[in-house]
Amino acid sequence: MSTVDLQGLTWRKSSRSGGTGTNDNCVEIALAGPVIAVRDSKNPFAGALTFPATALTELRASL
Repeated sequence: MSTVDLQGLTWRKSSRSGGTGTNDNCVEIALAGPVIAVRDSKNPFAGALTFPATALTELRASL
């Protein structure tokens, strides 16, 4: 298992996240070299899930 340094990344909030309530489902993503990191924008210090960057390309192709 390898680790990814998440400090200093540029996080981007999903355009599908939004609203004005306190229980909004907000997701942020960041490119971290060969992986994409995904985190909850309401709790950014809780950690992030990482996926191979190729997974995003495969997902977009399947839509």
